[in-house]
Amino acid sequence: MKFSIIVPVYNRIDEVAELLESLRHQTMRNFEVIIVEDGSTQPCRQVVEAASDLDVKYFFKDNEGRSIARNYGMERATGDYFVFFDSDCVIPAEYFANLHKALTDKPLDCFGGPDAAHESFSDTQKAINYSMTSLLTTGGIRGGKISLEKFVPRTFNMGFSREVYNRVGGFREMFSEDIDMSTRIRQAGFSIGLIQNPVWHKRRVDFAKFFRQVYVFGMSRITLQLLYPGSLKLVHTLPAVFVLGSLLLILLGIIVSPWFIALLGLYFVAVFAGALIATRRLKIALMAVPAAIIQLGGYGLGFIKAFTLKILLRRGRNVQEEIELRRGK
Repeated sequence: MKFSIIVPVYNRIDEVAELLESLRHQTMRNFEVIIVEDGSTQPCRQVVEAASDLDVKYFFKDNEGRSIARNYGMERATGDYFVFFDSDCVIPAEYFANLHKALTDKPLDCFGGPDAAHESFSDTQKAINYSMTSLLTTGGIRGGKISLEKFVPRTFNMGFSREVYNRVGGFREMFSEDIDMSTRIRQAGFSIGLIQNPVWHKRRVDFAKFFRQVYVFGMSRITLQLLYPGSLKLVHTLPAVFVLGSLLLILLGIIVSPWFIALLGLYFVAVFAGALIATRRLKIALMAVPAAIIQLGGYGLGFIKAFTLKILLRRGRNVQEEIELRRGK
């Protein structure tokens, strides 16, 4: 069983160096690495060439977007399975040994796994990681052991067989392209499963970039609903409920009684306590509270805006225009 690791890159020299270094330490090397430089102004070619002890291939192409870069890599891959990581991932040494065993014991056409924070990551990254993986903030939909929704693989830790690619095709250049791809794979009748085989994922390095990321996630959920009617689930609406509910509680707290604001405070106490138990670090637990506010608030605001414009008012870009917009970025 051979794996083809496909990584799209745009101006991420240091991240690629760390990713390749982690792949050098794999206990099983049944893989090739395909780095697709998507028009970077700061190419990582020298870093890739320095990793000569790996079976690594480097390609430079014009900037067209990460999905097109992944498709470019798949066209040149030789493995039985295509595995996708983000450039800001670090891979534990046993990852491919564990993956090989899991797929041998229980074959899957498509698989995904969770992500986690490495001890070396910054406190901000660890706080964001907790917010993005906690049942209290995401419902466990990103690979948690307890989840409010059927698992959907994400491209920070995702793979599928060559047969899937031959029948379903590649990624579409759009926001939440991994959810779109997973949906098409499932609709084609292929098996999809969660393998508890995490990667270390750095995520955004500051709260401003994190807000922009989750805001786009919220908007893209409506695009997915337009693409796949009925795909919108209750768990996807919770950030919007959080935004509207928080505004209502604050308003009631001002007009009626401060106890309404205290109800909101109880939730943040729960987030803090959960983060403290999970990380055993007071600073990270404190930072997890604003991280949760940014995540839920950003996603909720993006969701509300897109829902209002595209569902209620039937205004804005249609789905094809949404895809074409991303194609040029």
